[in-house]
Amino acid sequence: MNTVRSKDGTPIAFDRSGKGPAVIIVDGALCYRASGPSAPLAALLADRFTVFTYDRRGRGDSGDTAPYTVDREIEDLDAVIGEAGGTAFVYGISSGAALALDAASRGLPITKLALYESPCIVDDTHAALPADFLSRLQGLIAANRRSDAVKMFLKLVGVPAIGLLMMPLMPAWAKLKAVAHTLPYDITIVQDNQRGKPFPKERWARATMPVLAMDGSKSPPWMRNGMRALASVLPNATFRTLEGQDHMVKAPAIAPALTEFFAG
Repeated sequence: MNTVRSKDGTPIAFDRSGKGPAVIIVDGALCYRASGPSAPLAALLADRFTVFTYDRRGRGDSGDTAPYTVDREIEDLDAVIGEAGGTAFVYGISSGAALALDAASRGLPITKLALYESPCIVDDTHAALPADFLSRLQGLIAANRRSDAVKMFLKLVGVPAIGLLMMPLMPAWAKLKAVAHTLPYDITIVQDNQRGKPFPKERWARATMPVLAMDGSKSPPWMRNGMRALASVLPNATFRTLEGQDHMVKAPAIAPALTEFFAG
């Protein structure tokens, strides 16, 4: 494990593997180096790239300086890019895709950007995020009701009732509860993209680098519609569907697409 200091002094833990151009993976909600898809994906990319996986603030071995702001998360990614040599390819998934795109639009030295299923609600195929969702989630965290916070989030993203009953019995539940306090961070990042309205064309006008926007063929219509809409407003985006995949995209399915895009 390595650490780098973000602009506000927060230690950000990261791993480096492989050799070649730098690729940084930005995880989605509830995921970090020891729990989630980044480690298996890094193993598949390491034969062509130097891959950086890191714990977003508040997760794993990283610090969590209060108060939380999206700007501070962007500064964390900027610090990891500095460790990667000052420029990097970046891949973000789910809320990590939303974070990576915001970082790119604010001028971070990202030379190519790959996005998988940033959770965008742009039409009536899914209800907009409730106006009080973030405050209710923050209330559960403040009351130390971590399991309830995780369940509230998982229900929002479509986990069926039977899944919500079974998941607390699984060994991974402890890892989910351990990072439950970061769920409001993810909602803060994505909430403006979940209003059920089209994106303003100028929203990410500064993200002019090549972008690969991806979805899975088995993902719900609202998610796929959101990614298509996102690709349509980005200045230099290509859209691609990964057949047979849903929001929990498998590393062997996405690694070839990322390799082709970053190495091309």
